[in-house]
Amino acid sequence: MFQEHALLYDSYAQYLIAHGKLVEADKVYGIGISRKAEPLDNLKKMHLTFLKHLENILEEADAEEQCKSSNIQKNEPSVIDPWSPSTRNTLLEKINGGLRKFSGYYKSNKVYCGKVPLTSSLNVLRNKGIKLGGRKYQIKGSTGTGAFAKVYKATVDSNAEEMVALKIQNPSFTLEFYMYCQLDLRISDVERPSFGYAHEMHIFSDVSVLVCDYLPYGTLLDVINSHLVVGRYMDEVLCMYYTIEMLNMLETLHSVGIIHGDFKPDNILVCYPSGEITEDNFRSEKRVERNQGLCLVDWGRGIDLALFPSCTEFHGDCGTSGFRCIEMQEHRNWTYQA
Repeated sequence: MFQEHALLYDSYAQYLIAHGKLVEADKVYGIGISRKAEPLDNLKKMHLTFLKHLENILEEADAEEQCKSSNIQKNEPSVIDPWSPSTRNTLLEKINGGLRKFSGYYKSNKVYCGKVPLTSSLNVLRNKGIKLGGRKYQIKGSTGTGAFAKVYKATVDSNAEEMVALKIQNPSFTLEFYMYCQLDLRISDVERPSFGYAHEMHIFSDVSVLVCDYLPYGTLLDVINSHLVVGRYMDEVLCMYYTIEMLNMLETLHSVGIIHGDFKPDNILVCYPSGEITEDNFRSEKRVERNQGLCLVDWGRGIDLALFPSCTEFHGDCGTSGFRCIEMQEHRNWTYQA
């Protein structure tokens, strides 16, 4: 019964840290968080403190190594394209072993063997059943299509009340699920609903399926366009509210070393409270439920700074016209500017 208590995992992790077993300590924290040991928020904070401590140790070791190497100039940053195929392959090798410990991660070396190929068009997939991890998903429609991925809304086990989003990608792509897991580990329970949830990841040799929350009210871009269609401007107080939401998102992410990399209205979903909106609960919003405010999704270009040396700067283009930071436009290095 002690497995439900956060103190068990924190105490054992501290014991391992004292004996220099840092990798084992990180695994213990991960197990405790995956089991939702209480108080979970405190356990996440202790894990984050440990990660920062570990980062300091790595920084000191890296600085010492740089001093020993005479052919590397002091404080010279390494420059990496975080989205290049070579970088992503390197990151996958680094995180591959750790992914197996996360709940909801399923990997097969075989191709998907369902009756209908997952790469089929919506017309072929509509109302078809897809079996993944013991559950059956029935595709009802599309919510978006990108260069490599398609997102569908689907019911779960014939329950019309339970709807999820299925992100089907070809070739298969694991890093996005990793980013969602890092959000679970690093973001407090209060702020976590602002960044979407991924419940399962099914990897096949030819395709991957990410099972996420489905939010029915569209994107912030839809809100903007709905006002333009009728020739109206959005209310000033609503603009202020959404702006505060977005700034808070970025501040929260950057404080834990995470960059979204593709921050734009298309990737921000609109949420509504389940109850009546009054001035009092609007002003005192504390995110006690998932369906409030804005929700940032699509972590395919997400960057975990913990996977790179501390002095790393990035040089690459997000490829999204109109949302490229000035550093990208001028071919300069960037980090949080993205």
